[in-house]
Amino acid sequence: MIWNEYIECMERDSLQKLQGERLRKMIDRLYFNVPFYRKKLQEIGFSPGDVTSVEQLKDLPFTTKDDLRDNYPFGLFAVHQSEVVRVHASSGTTGRPTVVGYTRKDIDTWSEVMARTLTSAGANREDIVHVAYGYGLFTGGLGVHYGAEKIGATVIPISGGNTKRQIQLMKDFGSTILACTPSYSLFLAEAMLEEGLKPSDFKLRAGVFGAEPWTEEMRKEIEEKLGILAIDIYGLSEVIGPGVAAECPHKKGLHIYEDHFIPEIIDPVTLKVLPYGEIGELVFTTVTKEALPLLRYRTRDLTRLTLDKCECGRTLVRMEKCLGRSDDMLIIRGVNVFPSQIESVLLEMSETKPHYLLIVDRVNNLDTLEIWVEVDDQFFSDEIKQLENLRKKIQYNIETTLGIGAIIKLVEPKTIERSEGKAKRVIDKRKLK
Repeated sequence: MIWNEYIECMERDSLQKLQGERLRKMIDRLYFNVPFYRKKLQEIGFSPGDVTSVEQLKDLPFTTKDDLRDNYPFGLFAVHQSEVVRVHASSGTTGRPTVVGYTRKDIDTWSEVMARTLTSAGANREDIVHVAYGYGLFTGGLGVHYGAEKIGATVIPISGGNTKRQIQLMKDFGSTILACTPSYSLFLAEAMLEEGLKPSDFKLRAGVFGAEPWTEEMRKEIEEKLGILAIDIYGLSEVIGPGVAAECPHKKGLHIYEDHFIPEIIDPVTLKVLPYGEIGELVFTTVTKEALPLLRYRTRDLTRLTLDKCECGRTLVRMEKCLGRSDDMLIIRGVNVFPSQIESVLLEMSETKPHYLLIVDRVNNLDTLEIWVEVDDQFFSDEIKQLENLRKKIQYNIETTLGIGAIIKLVEPKTIERSEGKAKRVIDKRKLK
């Protein structure tokens, strides 16, 4: 099934012409409306009207997450505040969120690309979509929600948590499409089994899963335990949220919606553009976004692109499942976590040392985060109550910063191994390869 056949099956020449027109208009908007971009473009000698084709992208400057943080909260917005109808945010390394704005047209664009995504999974107006992604500043829940409404489906906006209730409503309401993180889908499957329920007790037939890394092995397990088609989706808040790319049932890469998001693959060291088929860092230019258009945004995700036509008939470029990241960001239960966030919290506390270890695991198909924290000599005590109070204080500060729960383990000074080179801060026990 294809939602927008005209665009999704467009000939390459026509698509590149459309991209070029939209890119030119976007560059003009950036130049006149965003001082940050005007300065960057002037520094390399570009003026309005100079950009006329996609081939010129390689000569334009990059945008990074640091640029969004440095211009916090609304410094990169290209429209007046009165035109912004929605704000979302994702976590950053300093505790400051990365802020994303949407105009009414941006929300319509988001709904459109998510309609394409859900249709790729076989969804239509007869379906009941169970949205178990988080709602709120996180883009996951509302992104899927608006796409489901766009295709005319019935939406169950249950958000995350309360697993027993999730199962009850899926069964009672006859949900047919599940939208959540892949690890949570397996957790739901095991909880169903514990309740004595089988896949045949439900009407589920497909799921759209994203927001965290997952393997082909996990896909097979999800499909076997839930009896559904499991589709991978890709997105990131800065670009629009979920809906940047999605698999079709052939599962041979994720189709990128290039009429809105122009992808490039670059060498993360030299920053040179790489040809199709080579692995590198994924970069996006958002040619239709109004509130927060981004020029050559470095995602840090490592993948490769292919132009081979898919059996489904779509001509859009496809990206391989992300192979990893070019930085040290962790994705835990769909939330971006940086080791430096932990360090910033500990440096603000007199009772602890800036020596820590993050142990990430997957227990019962859900990500867990355990943080070992060294306590300063003068505060390390045999008194259990004192240490417990300190542990609770650290736990509160860290969970407030990260936005997810963590297990805090206090350890004696010099317990955590020191290194003369780059400190090993993370032990990731998840099998993601």
